[in-house]
Amino acid sequence: MGIEGKIAFVGGGAMGEAILRRLLTDAVATPAQITVSEPVTARRESLAQQYAVNVTGDNTAAVDAARVVVLAVKPQVIDKVAAELRGRLQPETLVISIMAGVRIRTMQQSLAHERIVRSMPNTPAQVGKGMTVWTATPQVSEADKTIAQTILEAMGDAVFVADEHYLDAATGLSGSGPGFVFLLVEAMIDAGVHVGFSRAQAERIALQTLEGSIALARESGAHPAVLRNLVTSPAGTTAAGTLVLERAGLRATIIEAVEAAYRRSKELGDLSEGASH
Repeated sequence: MGIEGKIAFVGGGAMGEAILRRLLTDAVATPAQITVSEPVTARRESLAQQYAVNVTGDNTAAVDAARVVVLAVKPQVIDKVAAELRGRLQPETLVISIMAGVRIRTMQQSLAHERIVRSMPNTPAQVGKGMTVWTATPQVSEADKTIAQTILEAMGDAVFVADEHYLDAATGLSGSGPGFVFLLVEAMIDAGVHVGFSRAQAERIALQTLEGSIALARESGAHPAVLRNLVTSPAGTTAAGTLVLERAGLRATIIEAVEAAYRRSKELGDLSEGASH
């Protein structure tokens, strides 16, 4: 599905670039439709040269007459950016935020705007394999929701939730999840080196093992416990290794890690909301 009208990106960092790159790759938008506001001159020039999009250092110029505004700045600068954009957005403009921890109420008050989508993407979005959980204010129409889903799906998969509190849960599971997975990958590579592989071999084997396991889980549709049992022979190697993991409390540790990230996301949201008042 193509999107009509101007799409403005406020912030041209890694995640903003990931979205605009996928929008262009998937023909959701054309370079002429996209304007990126970015304070760093070298970064602006790089985006213009690489993607042929319009660039500016002026946030207000970027959002002028925009159909969609993607807020892709760091949460720490939202007050400054919102002060510039307040009163500059048309009532029908759809604002999509990818800022972690900044709640809808904070954005509504600081922007004086009602049509807002809050989303939580993760870093695999940079290669089109992201997971984004998002929600919207009641003022966002069904047509706007379709636009938001199209834009967010350009980064990978996107799931709409009706209640904003799930965004903190998503931060714990999918937002921080890649960090947990990379730690697992790192440990598997180290283990491979420990049992005799070169580091390059261990990295190749570990990454493909994870990628293949995920593909099998996705394509088979079987419960992970069923797939684990299929590879676990009585008194076999996998059984021996699994016993070590269970004794170490791996399952509970993963659950506690997600819960800790979830709680921290709520704390940061409370701090952000308090600072805006």
